[in-house]
Amino acid sequence: MRIATDAVLFDIDGTLVDSTPAVERTWRLWAEAHGVDPDAVLAVSHGRRSEDTIALFLPDDRVQDAADELEELELADVDGVVALPATGEFLGALPDHRWAAVTSGGRRLMRTRLATAGLPVPGVLVAAEDVSVGKPDPQGYLKAAAALGYAPERCLVVEDAPAGIRAGVASGATVLAVATSHERSALEGLGAVAVVDDLTSCALETTPDGAVLTLR
Repeated sequence: MRIATDAVLFDIDGTLVDSTPAVERTWRLWAEAHGVDPDAVLAVSHGRRSEDTIALFLPDDRVQDAADELEELELADVDGVVALPATGEFLGALPDHRWAAVTSGGRRLMRTRLATAGLPVPGVLVAAEDVSVGKPDPQGYLKAAAALGYAPERCLVVEDAPAGIRAGVASGATVLAVATSHERSALEGLGAVAVVDDLTSCALETTPDGAVLTLR
């Protein structure tokens, strides 16, 4: 399969960066401090904004303070945060104006995790505070495509979580799913054109008009 695209829009956690151990540690600490079942939180948190997850467990008037508390825990724990396979090569091959990141995490935290993993911070980074509605709503991906100056239908979204896949599909973009944080069975049937183990299953060729992704 060959996918021609004007730009590639990446999720960060679980797509570019393996931060799962740190994410689970900090959510567990937070949940225990608030008397919430950690397993129940982790079952619904991946790929979503922290405040959207927290709102499922705490009253509205406590959500923002609790989200700020969680972010401080996350910023203090980057142990084991590493780049996922082939992500450095992919980003290095793409010109700055041909890629962006769209994340459910906060901007400060995402910049920290990218730097810890040795990956570049894109010129266009749409973070949790940049949208009024998080994934699976497509707002983040639509904002990123517009900021780069491309039609979303001409963009490729790379995602690891069901909420993100749904967001990419809803934006009109072509979506590639990577099974780096979820079982393949959890990602199939959501509208992605393909599900791969990780980006080592793909080859990227840049062209004057964009890029071509080939599934090996």
